[in-house]
This record gives sequence, C-alpha cells and structure tokens, in this order.
Amino acid sequence: MRLTVIGCAGSYPGPDSPASCYLVEAEGPDATGEVRTWRILLDLGNGALGMLHRYADPLTVDAVLLSHLHADHCLDLCGFYVLRKYHPTGPQPRIPVFGPAGTAARMARAYDLPEEPGMSEEFDFHAYPEDGTPVEVGPFRIQPVRVEHPVPAYSLRVRADGAVLTYSGDSGMCEGLERAAQGADLLLAEAAFCDGEDNPDGIHLTGTDVGTLAKRAGVGRLVLTHVPAWHDPQVAHDEARAVWDGPLDVARVGSTYDLP
Repeated sequence: MRLTVIGCAGSYPGPDSPASCYLVEAEGPDATGEVRTWRILLDLGNGALGMLHRYADPLTVDAVLLSHLHADHCLDLCGFYVLRKYHPTGPQPRIPVFGPAGTAARMARAYDLPEEPGMSEEFDFHAYPEDGTPVEVGPFRIQPVRVEHPVPAYSLRVRADGAVLTYSGDSGMCEGLERAAQGADLLLAEAAFCDGEDNPDGIHLTGTDVGTLAKRAGVGRLVLTHVPAWHDPQVAHDEARAVWDGPLDVARVGSTYDLP
C-alpha cells in the first residue's frame, strides 16, 4: 500500500499545498481476476483535483472517501463531477463516494444542482454504516470510526496488503480516534492547533496531542498534516517530537510512503 500526499493544507489551500487529499494505491485483482493498481482518495478538498493530475490520472481513481463535509475536505468533488460528466471521451462510469449521511445532497447544493439527480449519475453515493462496518473497494478494507468535530466526522482506518493506514480526518482527542489509530503502521494525523493557545475542545489536535496519540496507539510512523498557513509546521513537529520518539514527518505535497 502506498500513500501519496496530494494536499495537506489545513482549513483552506495554502501557498504550498491544496487542502486535504491523500491518494492511496494497492495492487489487487479486478472482477476478471486480473491484477491491477487500485486507487482511492481520502478526502478531496479545495484545490486538490488539479494537483492530483501530477500523480495519477483522475479517471483511474476507483473511489473517494470523505472524512467529513467541510469545504477543505470535500469541495473539489464539484470539479471531479465536471471532469467525469463532460470529459471529451464521454461520460465516465460511476464510482463510489463514501461519506457521512447527506453527502449527496450537500454536494448537489455545492454545485447548485437539484438534489435529484444531483451528482448521482456520476457518483454512487454511500453513507458510512452507523455501526462502523468496514467498506471494501478492491483490495482496500476501510473502517470508518466516528470522531469528535462540530459536524459528523470520521477517522478512516485503511487496510490492504497486510498494512494499516489510519487517517485522523479532523478531530479533537476522543476514544474513537484512539481506537482507529491502534497499531497502525502509519498514522496520518491533523495538527491544526498549537499548544499554549486558547483552543476550543472537540475540533482539532495539537502536535502534542498527536504525539501522545501515536505513543498510546503504538503506531509505526507518524505523519503530521492539516497545518494551516497561519501556523509554522515546525512548531507542530517540535510539539509532537517532545512526546513521540518514533519516525516523524510533516506532510508535504508529493511525499510518498510505502506501508509497512
């Protein structure tokens, strides 16, 4: 399983990165039994679709999984709708889009479409199961875990080829996030807040929070992401390093990680 960072800016696109989007690839058989590369996107925030072209043909993406419906995590699905509907080779086959309940209606409103059909002729929308049952796409088995945020939000625990990637999405510290992170080979976790500030509860994590989470969960590698442009990523790195002594990186566009 390979992770490629497409966008890692927090809250809005920054000067060096689009908003949240992560390409995950793994080999597996298709319906005919032929082995091929499967590709999923974890989030598709504003600005990310253009950057994706540098690393993969967007028409080879097999599914999109949205952690939640804030614009910096989902809004480029509007552009992806246009690409798939009006591509010169003709309308493209529907692909699954997984997200919180109401995703299809939210995206229809975002592009000023009637809710029926909305984008449902381009995307096959699915709400995450309330009981946390994993969803499957090719070789990927993705478990959504509800986490704490002002809107319905999920951490995504992705398993393929015997490896586990956990993506925090946006979350405050909570039991669900700790459960999703347990034993992951790589924890991709947001660090949008800084220590010492008057941070509200239940919205985002600091570098210290993420380092503590990685230590408790026994992860193999920690990658910090979703740092907004008004903060210095080095601060998030140093906060995490103060409590976490394992492999540590700050996400940057184009960075790749092979798991395990």
